[in-house]
Amino acid sequence: MHKTTYRERALLVGVDVYGQDGRWTIEDSLDELAALADTDGIEVVGRESQQLSTVRPATLIGSGKLAELVELCDVLDYNVILFDDELSPRQQREIEEAFGEEAEIKVLDRTALILDIFAEHANTREGALQVELAQLEYRLPRLTRAWTHLARQAGGRAGGMGGGVGLRGPGETQLEIDRRNIRDRIAMLKEELEKVRAHRARYRQRRQREGIPVVSLVGYTNAGKSTLLNVLAGADVLTANMLFATLDPTTRRVQLPGGNWVLFTDTVGFIQKLPHQLIAAFRATLEEVMEADLLVHVIDVTHPNASQQVAAVHETLKEIGAADKPMISALNKIDRFAHPERLEALLDEYVDAIPVSALHGQGLTALLDRVEEELEEAMVPLVVTIPYRRGDLVDLYHKRGLIDGETHDNVGTHIEGRVPVNLLGRFERYA
Repeated sequence: MHKTTYRERALLVGVDVYGQDGRWTIEDSLDELAALADTDGIEVVGRESQQLSTVRPATLIGSGKLAELVELCDVLDYNVILFDDELSPRQQREIEEAFGEEAEIKVLDRTALILDIFAEHANTREGALQVELAQLEYRLPRLTRAWTHLARQAGGRAGGMGGGVGLRGPGETQLEIDRRNIRDRIAMLKEELEKVRAHRARYRQRRQREGIPVVSLVGYTNAGKSTLLNVLAGADVLTANMLFATLDPTTRRVQLPGGNWVLFTDTVGFIQKLPHQLIAAFRATLEEVMEADLLVHVIDVTHPNASQQVAAVHETLKEIGAADKPMISALNKIDRFAHPERLEALLDEYVDAIPVSALHGQGLTALLDRVEEELEEAMVPLVVTIPYRRGDLVDLYHKRGLIDGETHDNVGTHIEGRVPVNLLGRFERYA
């Protein structure tokens, strides 16, 4: 069979299970899988799907459908079969065996594809560590297939039923060595990432002492978060019309209309069926979302699956423990919105949503006004008497709080007003 050398050719496969929550249609989900494949430089040459009452434990799809896919290999000349759902190690092994080793077909799933894209786009040491950890944890239970050819080469009783010398062939020995090396590497990566997490925690504590509010941009991948950060802060975060163009978090200072400064953080975009390995590996990064004072959910209103994307973001926020954070919806890309009546419906659907165009700067003043209002509403009342020697605290109250009244006497400065909740500890002894 002729193989292309410059670009792998993939057949996409999806499963539609009766009675399953069907926010995404099988075709829409396969469309997204095709976009992921294109992002990873893979040419999609066809797609197949099957409706099932329940997935097959051994092969995910039915045996008849699997046989059809094997036959299609000669017709479509594909060398990658890409499943829209995560395959168990057993399912991956059984599907590979159905094709046979001589076919040299890669059997991959959505998770493996996303991990490969992340590996390509991780530009910082932290990002590279996080992606490698996710990849190794994904691959560890899937190592058996890679070494079966060595076991067969062992000859004699290697891998056979008997005991004693010769039972363990070189394939199995190599497999054990490989697993041990991977486990050691995973342990080292987790240790390194704990250092990253501790560094981020110290950085957050310093920000909290300074009372600078943090606003985290969240949203589906390619919704326009990086573009929005660029225009708000005059930043230069990479933007591209592709899924997961940026992975590494970026934080920039932005001045609100009232004059106060806040920190806007752009984090990795979410996606439906986001691999659990990535959520776990990116814990240090996603803590920026969990610790934020306010979330701005950037929504691409031009996308045909906007509602499904919003649901996927909410599910991920729930999974990382950030579902209860105060949140504003920014309805992005309104400059390309061809259905004004649908925009009105969206404004009714998302309470307090702000229509914006990050690309052309539309609606950004209204968005920052809303951010300022939300942050002010989250402030708590505080009455303090600050001695004159602590002019730094008076200055902090002026910079980060809202002052309703201020007087002076021989004791110190009396201030009544409101401050961000994370500053209460700084004023506690003078309250």
